[in-house]
Amino acid sequence: MRIAVIGHLRHPVAAPFMGGMESHCHLLVRALVARGHDVTLFASGDSDPALPLHGVTDRHYEAVLPWALWRDTDELTEFQQAAFGRAWSVIAGGGFDVVHNNAMHPALHDWARRDGQPMVTSLHVPPFGGLADAVARNAVPWLRQTATSESHLDSWWADAPDTASVVYNGIDTDRWHFRTQGNGRAAWCGRITPNKGTAIAILAARRAGVAIDLYGPIDCMDYYGEKVAPLLGDDCIHHGHLGGDALIAAMGEASVLLSTPMWDEPFGLVAAEAMACGVPVAAVDRGAMREVVGEAGALAPADPDMLADAVRAAMLVPRASCRARVERLFSVDAMIAGYEAAYASAIRASSKASTVAELA
Repeated sequence: MRIAVIGHLRHPVAAPFMGGMESHCHLLVRALVARGHDVTLFASGDSDPALPLHGVTDRHYEAVLPWALWRDTDELTEFQQAAFGRAWSVIAGGGFDVVHNNAMHPALHDWARRDGQPMVTSLHVPPFGGLADAVARNAVPWLRQTATSESHLDSWWADAPDTASVVYNGIDTDRWHFRTQGNGRAAWCGRITPNKGTAIAILAARRAGVAIDLYGPIDCMDYYGEKVAPLLGDDCIHHGHLGGDALIAAMGEASVLLSTPMWDEPFGLVAAEAMACGVPVAAVDRGAMREVVGEAGALAPADPDMLADAVRAAMLVPRASCRARVERLFSVDAMIAGYEAAYASAIRASSKASTVAELA
């Protein structure tokens, strides 16, 4: 198939990844190419040049219009509208079989419906106003949606339509190597921001008597300064924003991963990546964490004492069972097969709609 993949523009699709959306998009493009598809990625121009990239902006928008300062402004809206408009002008004339949309821009749904363009949208976030409205008003059979978990699907629809399905995020188990034992320390990985719960992870690890290593960029300086920095010490070290092999090695050395979402996490990619290395997970029981972690760890409410108990319990889980769960449920092959099925459904529906229109 000839596939147009649209990326989110807030950050580049490049390592070190700012979050799961960028990491997922990078893996998706590489896996589709490996499967033999003709892929073009529409993303910021500072994304990974090794990908089949068509840049629609010179730089990602966080570099020029930071979300914290420009959120809900006309300037940021116009920036995105223009960038995605440039992408769509190429897509509309480019003979693509299907679009795989990883962005959250509402107009993409309007354009795909208008043009009869088959499109599959990966819903990486819970439903919110603009995106939810766009999905609802463009409920046609050639526009399909995928959720990253059953929990995520349920957050979007009480009774999901036939156009929606669950496709779990895939983990590249050739890169996320299995380690037979850990170093006795905990790890936490992600953007340091209130909704990722960095501070509660530190408190829980400390109460469990386990030192913790933090990996990730500071996304909210106020939160870092007020809630995280005062907790740093010999038993809690922030190693900064690692990427690639350095992050994989660091994560794989841990004896337990703390995953502490303060919101309903649609999937929990970091947890699955750690599990691929054999690292059990102690997680706050929000969103899809129970579905992802399963027997590969322990869950608790967002309470440091109860999460400390989960840390102790998770460290007793055999590392091999963590790896086995990822291989069983979250393989790249399974992810791509799920997406290919959604692509085929969207293409069939578009062809049928075109035939009906011609006959009319």
